[in-house]
Amino acid sequence: MLKVEIDSFAYSEKTILKDVSFTLKPGEHLSILGESGCGKSTLLHLIYGLLHLENGSIFYNGKKLLGPTKALIPGEPFMKLVAQEFNIMPFTTVAENLGSHLSGLDEEKDKKRIEQLLEVVEMESFKNTLVKNLSGGQKQRVALAKALANEPKVLLLDEPFSNIDVFRKNKLQRKIFNYLKEKNISCITATHDSEEALAFSDQILMLKDGSKEMFGTPEFIYKNVATEYQAGFFGEANLLPKSLISSEVSSEEIIIFPHQLKISEEKTPLEAAVKKSYFKGDHYLIECIWNNRKIYFNHSKPLKTNNVLFLKQN
Repeated sequence: MLKVEIDSFAYSEKTILKDVSFTLKPGEHLSILGESGCGKSTLLHLIYGLLHLENGSIFYNGKKLLGPTKALIPGEPFMKLVAQEFNIMPFTTVAENLGSHLSGLDEEKDKKRIEQLLEVVEMESFKNTLVKNLSGGQKQRVALAKALANEPKVLLLDEPFSNIDVFRKNKLQRKIFNYLKEKNISCITATHDSEEALAFSDQILMLKDGSKEMFGTPEFIYKNVATEYQAGFFGEANLLPKSLISSEVSSEEIIIFPHQLKISEEKTPLEAAVKKSYFKGDHYLIECIWNNRKIYFNHSKPLKTNNVLFLKQN
């Protein structure tokens, strides 16, 4: 089990992380969700042992990890970090890159392992291609395969699919995260992709300005968002007075997602004028104006601009 307790971490006098703690069991997948600059990458570097943690502690299976000040080579041997700067050798082939992390004592065994890794990241046809001739997304896949070569106990991924096109990304995510589950490899992914976090995580840690904003299962996080910042990771969201959509008299404002609103045949307090219809494939996202505030809801077809309608909770 990995146990992380960070009281604070700062560069010079600027605090980057504060009051961040969690545990991770073998085979679990934790997504760190947050906007750029919130401390996601720094957290991974602290866990891996590239940065010294003075105010806090990190344990693995009950043993305290001492960080870079106590190690000749920074980085824990049972972990692998795939950073945004890929640790790959550009003037060697893809297969040679993967082989550099294997023992070299059993050539046939290493060859089979390389073939397996190439299949996991769908790079079989690039086996003998020089890495310098690959695209950014292909290099990212090589870095992922290289990190998996010796089956680490903990895999740390920093925006691991940021350079991979959508066409390939979804399938690749399923293959890699299923592979990690099969091998019981714990994984921590730093991401701003909420769809990835919801679909593949066991737990989500949401950060805001370096502090824990929310923590829980994907279902818990999605169903308990309470602020515009929290809801902003999951698409357009409406912050509305609670009294508008319920009979309860309250000055409280609550988050309502577009799929939670629909057109009402009867008059409601939520009277809005249509401004634009955005095609989303299987539905339209309708942008309206209510009380000088933009409101969004989903609908099966586009609506006429300036059409006035009434909305209610779905």
